[in-house]
Amino acid sequence: MFILNRECLEEMIQHAKDELPNEGCGILAGKDGKVLKVYKMTNTDKSPSTFFMEPQEQFEAMKDMRRLGMEMMGIYHSHVASPAYPSPRDVKLAFYPDVCYVIISLNDKENPQVRTFRIQEENISEEEIKFVCLRLFIFHFNFRHFLA
Repeated sequence: MFILNRECLEEMIQHAKDELPNEGCGILAGKDGKVLKVYKMTNTDKSPSTFFMEPQEQFEAMKDMRRLGMEMMGIYHSHVASPAYPSPRDVKLAFYPDVCYVIISLNDKENPQVRTFRIQEENISEEEIKFVCLRLFIFHFNFRHFLA
């Protein structure tokens, strides 16, 4: 199960819309199985059908995650005019078998479709997404941090 707060979901969807007519992309970071932070990346392909994250931004995101004690939990990108399902290129470039791949379809811009997948050795399996409120995240995170 992929646990995502609504604020991160809204941030990803808005980023995807802001990048139109091209695909938007980014990295999701978190802790204890919960996504807590969205790192919006520049799509250097500047394409409506492919994406490639700007390397220096990726490096900075990884440094920030380490500083915050978080880990990469997912990679997201949008599909401008196709369903929220991994394309053959998405599968070929899925280099992180332990993270989820979140795809935002903007085929219907008023009702974006968001789905998440695990891609391991070119095998695709859909993951359930659980949406939660950020305030509960923060309370749970702070309370557990306090007890540690």
